[in-house]
Amino acid sequence: MTRASDTQGGPVALSKDGLPGWLHPVVHAVETVRPGQLSRFLPPADGAGRQSAVLVLFGEGAHGPELLLMERASSLRSHAGQPSFPGGALDPEDGDPSGDGPLRAALREAEEETGLDPSGVQLFGVLPRLYIPVSGFVVTPVLGWWREPTPVGVVDPNETARVFTVPVADLTDPANRATAVHPSGHRGPAFMVESALVWGFTAGIIDRLLHFAGWERPWDREKQVPLDWRA
Repeated sequence: MTRASDTQGGPVALSKDGLPGWLHPVVHAVETVRPGQLSRFLPPADGAGRQSAVLVLFGEGAHGPELLLMERASSLRSHAGQPSFPGGALDPEDGDPSGDGPLRAALREAEEETGLDPSGVQLFGVLPRLYIPVSGFVVTPVLGWWREPTPVGVVDPNETARVFTVPVADLTDPANRATAVHPSGHRGPAFMVESALVWGFTAGIIDRLLHFAGWERPWDREKQVPLDWRA
């Protein structure tokens, strides 16, 4: 089995060896989903946009399968105060954006933002690249299994307000689901978990993964959560 190691130029590869059985539906979803099934916002055809990556990290906690999330600092210029996956823009040392660059960037950013030890993470899949029009980022979601969990927390308060995990059972609970409505008219899935409102790009990825993995439970799509212009 190949494990991720040394995010600064070391070997980083994908492996499905030894994953827990409950992750198999996620692996299947990653292998079969098409870009248009994830989002209507796809990378510009002219190649514009800043290449970036996020780490969608599944672990197993006291309440079963869980996802690692962080809350961005309220002082940041983009997506301030918003819960998100660890991640950010690719650096030159991450390597080829069309190759293993996103894998290395996702691990590097997760380590920088949460203190995560990348050596305990097994990367097993990559979703199609998506686009965030408001910030101009072209994002590659990289999926991992937290094979050997390590302590995580806020590394730089100027970037991160908190780091937390969310049980998948809470994400699939219909009582925690709603439709977020922005004053601009944009509507999208939202999750009310761990004293946080998860919406936007992150909620969209979670929503589609739950759907295509067969984990989604019927929920009230008419239940709305209003956002303000600062969101």
